[in-house]
Amino acid sequence: MEKKKDSLISKDGVSFLVPFILVTSCFALWGFANDITNPMVKAFSKIFRMSVTDGALVQVAFYGGYFAMAFPAAMFIRKYSYKAGVLMGLGLYAVGALLFFPAKMTGSYYPFLLAYFILTCGLSFLETSCNPYILTMGSEETSTRRLNLAQSFNPMGSLAGMYVAMFFIQANLNPLDTAGRAKLNDAEFAAMRDSDLSVLIAPYLFIGAVIAVMFLVIYFTKMPKNGDKSKDINLLPTLRRLFGIAHYREGVIAQFFYVGAQIMCWTFIIQYGTRLFMEEGMAERDAEVLSQQYNIIAMVIFCLSRFICTFFLKYVKPGMLLTILAIAAALFTCGVIAFTGRMGIYCLVGISACMSLMFPTIYGIALIGLGDDAKFGAAGLIMAILGGSVLPPLQARIIDMGTIGSMPAVNISFILPFICFLVVIAYGWRTSKREKS
Repeated sequence: MEKKKDSLISKDGVSFLVPFILVTSCFALWGFANDITNPMVKAFSKIFRMSVTDGALVQVAFYGGYFAMAFPAAMFIRKYSYKAGVLMGLGLYAVGALLFFPAKMTGSYYPFLLAYFILTCGLSFLETSCNPYILTMGSEETSTRRLNLAQSFNPMGSLAGMYVAMFFIQANLNPLDTAGRAKLNDAEFAAMRDSDLSVLIAPYLFIGAVIAVMFLVIYFTKMPKNGDKSKDINLLPTLRRLFGIAHYREGVIAQFFYVGAQIMCWTFIIQYGTRLFMEEGMAERDAEVLSQQYNIIAMVIFCLSRFICTFFLKYVKPGMLLTILAIAAALFTCGVIAFTGRMGIYCLVGISACMSLMFPTIYGIALIGLGDDAKFGAAGLIMAILGGSVLPPLQARIIDMGTIGSMPAVNISFILPFICFLVVIAYGWRTSKREKS
């Protein structure tokens, strides 16, 4: 009997279409959480009359959850299954989102950080489960392309998150600017704060309900057991094996710096644009909304570019394509630093076209050939998302300086993403050399 030919989402004649669709939908759901959150740095700073640095604690809590839960998630998945990991992730995601209501009732900033942390513990479970799970739904030869296809739906969720942030949160917050809020007495400040927090939490409560429905759908759906063979948890020997593999070890480092660059570019486009448009004569809220519109344009470009790059991966080796795009991103970042007019924000938008390929390609390259160790390998790569927690506060501290010499500090701050892209260039180049050997 002739063997059935494998496709992108089948293996040994077995189709994984339905599980692929369900797991891929989770990519969109955590994309929503990521990109409704980036503009909240500015929103919380205004609502609680804080500095950019204090507002950036949102990103510390958000990406700290990824870091803290990655290896516990891997051990949980190793003991049980990828499906169990997905369900645990959805459960924590829903709980974290719904905790925004009691956080709002306290009228304090820090309970929101706890809610974000729990929510992203769920996202850590999801990413640790879903990324390697997708890799198993077909042959290893097509694994990186398959992951890029699944990850193409992540920016669709991101776009939804950014749209909700702009039209349902930012546009409905009280228009009083930061300077005006500083003049309010305690009672006026508390009333405005509570009104704004009611606006802010509504989308989180809605997505919490959506996640609960998704949990039930996956719970009652039969899912494949690909990669669920070994139940032994030999953490230290596994880690020694993993970090003895150059393409994995270097991939974790590259992912740390890439995620840092991505979060910095998408978070501080609000500060970058707000400064620029206010200098052109706009009110602060109008400048923030227009900046978010540019952020949405960047995400649309990111989304389209990911589909285009997935197509090019049929013809260009992943390492070489990663190198080319990282060089282009570094050049655009130079423009962000150097230009003080609208050309700077155009360059900042252009970076997103270059970043689209990076996360899933670094991820896919790093996990090639790891077999069942991919579960712990995935955890290391998810822990590398810590870059999104560590690096943005450093950039925020630079932005809080106002000006450096004759240049706006927000422009100078993009030297940090530039350095990150240099690290990605090095990883892509070393990978392309391995691909030729």
